[in-house]
Amino acid sequence: MFHHFHDEGIHTKGQGSIDKNDFYKMINFIGRKNILDADIFFEKFKNNKLKNNEVCLTFDDGIKCQIDIALPILEELKIKSFFFVYTSIFQDKPDNLEFFRYFRMNYFKSVDKFYDNFYKVLDKDLKSFFEKNSTTIKEKKIKFPHYSISDIKFRLVRDIFLTKVQYEDTMFLMFKEKQFNHSDFYKKLFFQKNDLKTLDNLGHLVGLHSHNHPTLLEKLSLDEQKSEYENCLSLISDILDKPKNEIKCMSHPCGSYNADTLKILKELGIELGFKQIMTIEPEKGMKKVNNSFLEIARQDHADIFKRMN
Repeated sequence: MFHHFHDEGIHTKGQGSIDKNDFYKMINFIGRKNILDADIFFEKFKNNKLKNNEVCLTFDDGIKCQIDIALPILEELKIKSFFFVYTSIFQDKPDNLEFFRYFRMNYFKSVDKFYDNFYKVLDKDLKSFFEKNSTTIKEKKIKFPHYSISDIKFRLVRDIFLTKVQYEDTMFLMFKEKQFNHSDFYKKLFFQKNDLKTLDNLGHLVGLHSHNHPTLLEKLSLDEQKSEYENCLSLISDILDKPKNEIKCMSHPCGSYNADTLKILKELGIELGFKQIMTIEPEKGMKKVNNSFLEIARQDHADIFKRMN
């Protein structure tokens, strides 16, 4: 599972990003012969014919650096991959998640300096909240070893302690302090419609990743979830000028889903879905890794990078 890439030009280095040389090394570490094209992985998984060493590469969120840095390497090595996009970016209404990430990576000396500034602006007593969630913090550290404790605490504050409006208001106050105009960075950060068409024309598989990329999709009502995926499917279908029933894959944004989500995806004809982590999640009713066709486990590239080094 890949997200962010950096170069020496447009795309700046940030937490968890890799450059083209890291990407080459990672492919060599995995073994080029072990990496299947997306369509072949799809068929082999459905028919229960995957070997233990066979994997695919997936890219989430429709981030422009994937087109500029990763795609040329994929084409050079003749690897066809999965690209999962959330579709509000094609209506000029992206979720602010990517703007927020760019801001914290580029306008502070370190991510911890950003966290310090964020809590200062937020001006809330979080001690009892962190104490109450101490077990959750430990569990998330086991599930997501590439996150620091500070990363996990920040995400809990963002997703649970604050409402979306409260979080975004805090971030926009910080934008103002640093004179950061996020709209200037739109084309630098996100896919355009032509990027999606290019991927499809080259033989990569484009799939759903919701419409608005909620960080806790499982907390939405059934109707809200349905709207997220119906809108996503319709927009991808329109952009690629292909029938909806030809789009059959997806990944869960932030690994968040529940039984309603799986039901909706099946009704929409989605046959292959990827989750975010390699561990079994009993709270989701999972009994094994790769619990179902819509719950295929993925390894974050940051964890692979740690193994390499």
